[in-house]
Amino acid sequence: MRKTLLDLQALHASGEKIAMLTCYDSSFARVLENAGVDVLLVGDSLGMVVQGHDSPLPVSIENVAYHTACVVRGSHSVFILADMPFGSSQITPQETFRNAAELMRAGAQMVKIEGGQEMVPTVEFLVSRGIPVCAHVGLTPQSVHQVGGFKVQGRESAAAERIIASSRALQEAGASLLLMEAIPLALADRVCDAVSIPTIGIGASPRCSGQVLVIYDMLGLGAYISPRFVRPFIRETGSIEEAVKLYVAEVKAGRFPGPEHCYSS
Repeated sequence: MRKTLLDLQALHASGEKIAMLTCYDSSFARVLENAGVDVLLVGDSLGMVVQGHDSPLPVSIENVAYHTACVVRGSHSVFILADMPFGSSQITPQETFRNAAELMRAGAQMVKIEGGQEMVPTVEFLVSRGIPVCAHVGLTPQSVHQVGGFKVQGRESAAAERIIASSRALQEAGASLLLMEAIPLALADRVCDAVSIPTIGIGASPRCSGQVLVIYDMLGLGAYISPRFVRPFIRETGSIEEAVKLYVAEVKAGRFPGPEHCYSS
């Protein structure tokens, strides 16, 4: 039986960290599930690590639906979260719902949407119609050209306040999870204090309710310079399965991320 949103909320309430990794196929889904991962994110990062693009922008809703179905077939108990790729949610709430419904039909239990205050009406629309939403703030890779590259966000005071305000607004709109990417440690801690829903960090803070990494990054397979928040666990174990088990153990124990994986103001 698969973990549900209620199970993730129970982990958060008990103080147990949520271990999340990206996944794009059935074979990795089986390995990650057996190693104790709680959530598999079918991320639009597949555009870079699977398809070979230099950003996630070329990924389509059909691509994510296909990979979601593959991950679902390879697993039985993990929670499945799927990304809304570029162009699939930055439209009307009604059209976004149709796209999200395609991912839910493929087996997703929740969709992840990038953006701040501007996405509040869309989140409200989806949640009111039965589609759980994970909000994504901070560095939003689908806006890579607008923000000038894959850069840490929220270092300026005004930008930090916008991220905090957006996080609160997205929670009020009904988002059930909040993912924070590449923001300063102190800001991430403030966001954790500002919301009550579970928070997932990637280059954020050890205080987050859970952590996520791109699976190929933690296995040292990235074809680009790894960001600060990546720890290549495979180099400590020599085995994919043991690397994933170590990642889960380090997240659950609160030892990952360490200070060296976080950003200063």
